[in-house]
Amino acid sequence: MVLRRVASTVLPTDHGEFDLFGYEAGTGGPAKCYVVLSKGALTAASAPLVRIQSQCLTGDAFGSTRCDCGEQLRVAMRMIQTEGQGLVIYHPEEGRGIGLLNKLRAYELQDQGIDTVEANHRLGFDADQRDYSVCAEIVKDLGVSRVRLLSNNPGKFKALEDAGVRVVERIPIEISPRCTTRKYLKTKKEKLGHWLSQV
Repeated sequence: MVLRRVASTVLPTDHGEFDLFGYEAGTGGPAKCYVVLSKGALTAASAPLVRIQSQCLTGDAFGSTRCDCGEQLRVAMRMIQTEGQGLVIYHPEEGRGIGLLNKLRAYELQDQGIDTVEANHRLGFDADQRDYSVCAEIVKDLGVSRVRLLSNNPGKFKALEDAGVRVVERIPIEISPRCTTRKYLKTKKEKLGHWLSQV
């Protein structure tokens, strides 16, 4: 896998100003694009807050309340701004790795009463097909070897540890359930092992 940093700029946001990096990662085929928000001076000795935000167009851009993704992103950005140091790695694997249009097809199946895991299976996919290895390499490229991970997902924790990035603390980023997210969150807890205390 080849990882290249291809752009850097400054991004003012409603949650403060961040450095913005663009990466390409590939193994010979079309490269995947990753975007990273960075705040503060990052060093090998520091253990900055890190959020791996899996792409969710419906939640992140449109404010969907079928999931808690957009709210988690905004909470993470506010926490990093308050702390003055950290990273948000925007991971381009929509719908747990099945892609945007398949995610919408899964939504159609969920409208018929099945849960998010069953919908993925019915479409011929694993429950979660994401690969976080590039995210770990980006953390290391930015000179970070220890992190405090903003996540409820054991898969993200394990991927960083397996790649040699030490997770010194896991900080929950739990959004209170709504009537539109309760079943989704319960499925994540019961079938995907997410660390959730409010469902």
